[in-house]
Amino acid sequence: MEISKSSVDNGAEERERLVSTLPMRQGFWKPYVLYQGYWMSPQVAKSVMLLQDQFKPRADDIILATCPKSGTIWLKALAFTLVNRSCHAVAGDGHPLLTTTPHDLVPFIEKPDREIHPVTELEALASPRLLATHMPFAQLPQSISDLGCRVVYICREPKDVLVSLWHYVNTVSDHFIELEKAFELFSQGGSFFGPVWDHSLGYWKQSIAEPHRVMFLKYEELMADPAKHVKNLAEFLGVPFTVDEVELGAVEQVVDLCSFHKLKNLPVNSSGKSDLAGWMPMDNSSYFRTGTVGDWANHLTQEMAHKLDSIVQDKLKGSGLTF
Repeated sequence: MEISKSSVDNGAEERERLVSTLPMRQGFWKPYVLYQGYWMSPQVAKSVMLLQDQFKPRADDIILATCPKSGTIWLKALAFTLVNRSCHAVAGDGHPLLTTTPHDLVPFIEKPDREIHPVTELEALASPRLLATHMPFAQLPQSISDLGCRVVYICREPKDVLVSLWHYVNTVSDHFIELEKAFELFSQGGSFFGPVWDHSLGYWKQSIAEPHRVMFLKYEELMADPAKHVKNLAEFLGVPFTVDEVELGAVEQVVDLCSFHKLKNLPVNSSGKSDLAGWMPMDNSSYFRTGTVGDWANHLTQEMAHKLDSIVQDKLKGSGLTF
């Protein structure tokens, strides 16, 4: 059904009005508003509202969900490679990952800014669609659950998320934020799409309730035994490795192609720009730093680490989810 210009204009005015009523606080480099329990920029809040109203999922959609700086690019690369390996040989010189960024191969649903780039752009994608989001589970359109769309979520140790986010913001923004200030904001839940613990907890609980539909991964476990988890991911995505593939080393080939080191050093990821937001181009290299587990120890004091650990443990108490 075609949406009239007057309806679009009225919707934009209503979203603007609603955002103006939301609680606001200082974010990592710009003010954030609290929408449905999570902090985000006013622009992103309006984009999420529009998506919730207009996005039309398909039953065979696969949604890759992450909190920012928790392994988004890695998950996109792995899922794309696994789902498309029948038409793109993993060991071939012409694999799309060698010339196209994972962000361009697996688009976000809530960005670029959906007030500028219509949600209907997603309808042009062929099925089955691989789509990504930073939205918490509670903000996903209910129709995604109703249709049984599969969801893969990856979380990361919160201290490493904080350090990665701090580096990223200071790389892409003209506004420099001190680590102490970033720590304070993060500890209060005031990071992008935070609180991080609530973000992870929402998907964790759903993965327990619907393990056949929601897969929950931990960055650190995937890093420790990538072959094991890549095989499990392929199974969940409906494209399991055959016996012959395993014997011929296909699992290891996927792991190698999608490794942080491999992706970071590809020309497409070490140069050029991407405009994921639709209004702020960023260097592709800004999405790759170290990918190291435990890098937080090089930046946070023991006092900071203990304080954040205590907050996270308290927030996750009784859930079964630990870091």
